[in-house]
Amino acid sequence: MAYHHLCSSPSSLLRDRHSLSVSPKPKSLRTNPPTSLNLVSLSKTSIKASSSHVSLEDLMSQETETPRKLTNSQYPDGKTASKSYAWVNPRSPRASRLRQLTYDSRYSSLLKVAESLDSCNPNEKDVLAVLSSLGDDVSEQDAVVVLNNMSNPNTALLVLDHFRKILTKTSREVILYNVTLKVFRKSKDLDGAEKLFDEMLQRGVKPDNVTFSTLISCSRVCGLPSKAVEWFEKMPAYECDPDDVTYSAMIDAYGRAGNVDMAFTLYDRARTEKWRIDPVTFSTLIKIYGVSGNYDGCLNVYEEMKALGVKPNVVIYNTLLDAMGRAKRPWQAKSIYKEMLSNGFSPNWATHAALLRAYGRARYGEDALNVYKEMKDKGLELTVVLYNTLLAMCADVGFADEAAEIFEDMKNSGACKPDSWTFSSLITIYSCSGKVSEAEGILNMMLEAGFEPNIFVLTSLIQCYGKAQRTNDVVRMFNRVYELGITPDDRFCGCLLNVMTHTPREELGKVMDCIEKAKPELGRVVKLLIGEQNGEGNFKNEASELFNHISSDVKKPYCNCLIDLCVNLDLLERACDILELGLSLEIYAGIQSRSPTQWSLNLKSLSLGAALTALHVWINDLTKVQESGEELPPLLGINTGHGKHKYSEKGLATVIESHLKELDAPFHEASDKAGWFLTTKVAAESWLESRRSPDLVVA
Repeated sequence: MAYHHLCSSPSSLLRDRHSLSVSPKPKSLRTNPPTSLNLVSLSKTSIKASSSHVSLEDLMSQETETPRKLTNSQYPDGKTASKSYAWVNPRSPRASRLRQLTYDSRYSSLLKVAESLDSCNPNEKDVLAVLSSLGDDVSEQDAVVVLNNMSNPNTALLVLDHFRKILTKTSREVILYNVTLKVFRKSKDLDGAEKLFDEMLQRGVKPDNVTFSTLISCSRVCGLPSKAVEWFEKMPAYECDPDDVTYSAMIDAYGRAGNVDMAFTLYDRARTEKWRIDPVTFSTLIKIYGVSGNYDGCLNVYEEMKALGVKPNVVIYNTLLDAMGRAKRPWQAKSIYKEMLSNGFSPNWATHAALLRAYGRARYGEDALNVYKEMKDKGLELTVVLYNTLLAMCADVGFADEAAEIFEDMKNSGACKPDSWTFSSLITIYSCSGKVSEAEGILNMMLEAGFEPNIFVLTSLIQCYGKAQRTNDVVRMFNRVYELGITPDDRFCGCLLNVMTHTPREELGKVMDCIEKAKPELGRVVKLLIGEQNGEGNFKNEASELFNHISSDVKKPYCNCLIDLCVNLDLLERACDILELGLSLEIYAGIQSRSPTQWSLNLKSLSLGAALTALHVWINDLTKVQESGEELPPLLGINTGHGKHKYSEKGLATVIESHLKELDAPFHEASDKAGWFLTTKVAAESWLESRRSPDLVVA
């Protein structure tokens, strides 16, 4: 801080720009030309005169004669002899006496006085007792040095009042107030600073740029950006014009206060006028872009910062990592983290937390677990939110054993207690794995902890009982929903629809009744689908009406479940009807693609039944192409993706490969493209010719 620099040198005062950093740590002196927000600071020479700064050159000359320059006395006729210089041995007694006459010695004593004033009782008697050591000849420079080096605002007010009384002549009284305001900033006492400002006005002292910049920076270190904005917007009323340092600081203040438009306006101006922007402001800008969802803007600000020569710090890196986590860009989070390490920065708790959130949200399971282990090795405690992030990630990727270990660690930590989200994730994990007893055990723990199951927990439990084909428990849990006064949502009804794909044919009616009660329009579609109601022509109309009135995020799951149910019941034509409806409503997109060199079938986003149905339709389409005399491309491929279902030992690729073998189809897994099955035009034409027969029966 500029006021800190005020006493950084033991001889006299230089001009320095006032710093508006959030942290009150001292910064190096700037070499830029001084502006209206300059403050006074000590140097080893003297204060230079300025319209906005105190000049102590005259005051210094009144206190002591400069010992380094020895002059001859005037001649009797009034003429002055030429000036000469004399060397004095620094080890001689004379040098010691001369040194005592300089302001260096005075400065050291003033520092001791400031230290004593900080520790004395905040009453007039004790304060005056300390100040009496200064003697009667106290200069304005002495007053500035003492106040500038104090950190106790309670005694600083008494010291200011004393100096105002004894200093009959002051260059600018506002400087005494400004250095006193700095004391309040050191102690993060904005209320006291504001009261002192009011006193200034009452005494007729006009505030200057330094006054406002100190109050603005005090607001920032107190974490009150709205107050910083308030003081900034008062400046014109007192004929004070902010300089670029103040403007740069206000980018941060406006951003933190929620006035994003003003922050961006000032930032655009800063780039045009080449203001100096500190890392704190860049961090705020990155955070603003991140919260608004403009993640490319975060990276652009970061690159602009480096181009301007501003070196990133740990806070900048952590803010970027958090933004990339929000953006679900774990690869960029990895890159930023590597850069951070290569630049010599050590990750702190916030770094690990940001990485864990980034990897957890993006389902980078192994990376998230590695960060978790590293935090445990370093003795860093996790919060409930971080534990829940890990458990939710485990639920998404099917890490049941890892989740159990994390849960035990959470309970043994002593610092975190499981909440409803903790239990919800664990129940989801065990439910999706079909582990009924484990899911029920977690439910009992949840109830004992005082948490009622919510719609997510009950949905998971219904799915669990459905996989275990415990239909009566499905119905019991469904009734529990209404007992708790919970209204079933589209996801809950989708879960019931999924349960039907696991339910024995003879018990379908029990689940059907639940669906009909929870969502009558879905119940009508299911009844038409399985033939419990007549109305062949109404099925597509009812299904279209259903899909037009459900949320977009459940349309594909509904379609997949309805097709799976048809496949399980050997209703292939009805399955094809639903697939066609899904394509026409753009619920499914890009299943078939064609280029001059390759025709492809993309099954990655489909359930097993929907994938088999799409394969059946594609083979029929290829047959029609061949019958029409149209040429097939040189290559045909089926893309199933290379992963397996997170809670199943079988992946889609395994099922499709098995089915292709049953059909004796000439598709073979590609060695260089995981999840792809390819064949040539010649092999495909030969196979299609050999299989001209009635419709394929899906196994």
